Amino acid sequence: MPAPHPRRPWRFTLACAVSAALLAVVAGCGEPSHAGNGAAAPAGVATTAASSTPSAGASTPTKAASATAAVSSTPSGKANASVTFMGKSTVLIGRTSTGKPSVDAPFDAQYQYVVSPPAPSSALYTAKSCPNGTNWWGCAGGSIGGLVPTIEARAAQATYLGKPHPQTVMWTWFELGLLAPVVQWQDEVNAVNRVDLLTRYLNDYRFFLQKIGTSHDMIDLEPDFWGFARGMGSVNTVPVQVTAAAPHDCAHQANTVAGLAHCLIAMTRKYAPNAAVGLHLTCWDWPGNVARCGKDYVALGATGADFLVGEVEAADAGLNALPANGAHNSFWTAQKWAAQLAYWKQMAEMVGHPIVVWQIPLGNMQQNNTPYHYQDDKVDWLFSHMNQVASAHVAALLFGQGSDKSTTAETDGGNLFRKTIAYRNSGGTPLK
Repeated sequence: MPAPHPRRPWRFTLACAVSAALLAVVAGCGEPSHAGNGAAAPAGVATTAASSTPSAGASTPTKAASATAAVSSTPSGKANASVTFMGKSTVLIGRTSTGKPSVDAPFDAQYQYVVSPPAPSSALYTAKSCPNGTNWWGCAGGSIGGLVPTIEARAAQATYLGKPHPQTVMWTWFELGLLAPVVQWQDEVNAVNRVDLLTRYLNDYRFFLQKIGTSHDMIDLEPDFWGFARGMGSVNTVPVQVTAAAPHDCAHQANTVAGLAHCLIAMTRKYAPNAAVGLHLTCWDWPGNVARCGKDYVALGATGADFLVGEVEAADAGLNALPANGAHNSFWTAQKWAAQLAYWKQMAEMVGHPIVVWQIPLGNMQQNNTPYHYQDDKVDWLFSHMNQVASAHVAALLFGQGSDKSTTAETDGGNLFRKTIAYRNSGGTPLK
């Protein structure tokens, strides 16, 4: 059984805007208000009117046409012109969503957190407005569920050098951590075994998907949760009330954690057929147990998804090094990178889909280790080793602040912008 893992200290800072502040599209969550010209990243998401009772009949799940060719289990190490991901044949570069179009660099993607409890009442899905103070992501964006079209439009209208340069949106669906009434170790795993709570959750996910509709978005499913679930036993046996919570969408899924993952993927195919969906990769027993991790993700249904979402560190190395943060050394050696890339490659080959690396710290060694200006080496290392990155079946690198006071794209001295411009000017690195 995987060793217990502490709840991430940044996890609920991401939910800071799940309050009255969430009602404003520019409400920030994690991004400092003084981060420069870029507005803080909003927290929120999605909809199209959905009833609390799902529509009957499930369509046969099909792979999103916009995603990617399958990863070979015996790659040659050479670029394959037929390999694409979200319409691109080179490794994508993205960043957190911002309050203005990204016109400073040719980014391929932007990601947006969706962090809140489910709707407190199913009546909200068809309401004309939200009551003041409603603690729900669907109240962001100026109308119920309005944040999805707002973010999608902003990404679609992005430009570079005065020319259209539309971006793909990836939503980090991060709701199970706020499902339980009391948030403690693994509470969300117990919460999904309650029909009332899981019904609210799956209603919310359906509502979110219906708002995405036919858009070619990406969805990153539930950071942390799969790790917490693995810590409680086999994903094929830990109980979840799937069929009772979604009888019309998931009646044939198992009442287990694995059944829940399969249910979420199947719902994505049904309600957002052009979206690409991926399970967040949370294997806290790595390094040393990749085979079991891969087996668990196959059981979770990752082979029927489109990608896995990996990550490195939540905060800049300079911030982690402070005594108040445990004096953690998170500068990475070449050996650490080699191990990480080997892990991602093995996982990608076991499930047959690539890795999207998410929330990569933005610090660099020109920073002075003050708030929002902390040192790190991840951006520079990754851009200078793109062939190794692609060889590990990494399809996208998404950069962004994962904890308060970490460096942002607006406070890093322009480093991410310069690196992205140079990368695109070079033609990019082919996917493998």
